Amino acid sequence: MKILITGGAGFIASHLIDLLLQEDHEVVCIDNLITGSLHNIKHHEGNKNLKFIEHDISTHLDYKDRIDFVLHMASPASPVDYMELPIETLEVGALGTFNALELAKEKGAKYLFASTSEIYGDPLVSPQKEEYWGNVNSIGPRSVYDEAKRFAEATTMAYLRHYSLDTRIIRIFNTYGPRMRKNDGRVVPNFINQALNNKPFTIYGDGKQTRSFCYVSDLVSGIYKVMQSDIHTPINLGNPNEFTMIELAQVVSKIIGGSLKTINEPLPQDDPKQRRPDISKAKKELKWEPVVQLEEGLKKTIEWFKNGR
Repeated sequence: MKILITGGAGFIASHLIDLLLQEDHEVVCIDNLITGSLHNIKHHEGNKNLKFIEHDISTHLDYKDRIDFVLHMASPASPVDYMELPIETLEVGALGTFNALELAKEKGAKYLFASTSEIYGDPLVSPQKEEYWGNVNSIGPRSVYDEAKRFAEATTMAYLRHYSLDTRIIRIFNTYGPRMRKNDGRVVPNFINQALNNKPFTIYGDGKQTRSFCYVSDLVSGIYKVMQSDIHTPINLGNPNEFTMIELAQVVSKIIGGSLKTINEPLPQDDPKQRRPDISKAKKELKWEPVVQLEEGLKKTIEWFKNGR
């Protein structure tokens, strides 16, 4: 297939490009490099099956050639980024989604939207099933990301129902691995950088809030399975193993060595207390579940942070 990916120079999308090229697909990578980096796809330089176009998908993309599949993955994704880029985050969730869907419609292509576990907000149920509608503050500081993704899901479903466009929606839970930016602001790169520099771990709140960490290779294998499926309703992709922030700090500290020292900061507004996917649907429909355990994935990630850029 010939596959167009928006946000293709980002952390997750660049790993997906690795898999797609490995499977002999042609890939067109669209990115305005606002949070993505060409460094993430530099190892494919000279590969005739990868074309990079620097473009903001929030504006119209005039693409003449055929496209078989559109993957809309463009968006600032870490709280640090989307709070610094609130308007751009809303634009790519709204205008960018319309542009990506219109491109798929024009080309007669299949379409996949990369949504997020953040659409569940600060959940009142755990684990979170796809049928859960969420508990989101629509005007809070995180709302620019949460609501952009929720709007994009609604738009994707409208194109499915109104135009019979062949669409898919994935909800990505916390993902980590090589190519995360060191200043990403999310907990895994924060803890790794602090440990490597012999600094105390920054714990927000009491550190008992939980996340479920999915290694990036597991996630992209799940995305590829969704692409090959006929599932049109949202599907959770993540690792259901749940860890507190204190437990994560302990694992990182154990791998890197040194004593576990922490400093406490107030919990940011609307920061979810719990995040754990119910992946029953993915297991049943896709025969997919994560295989990389946290310690193994963190070792690979730490190695990259030591030797990466």
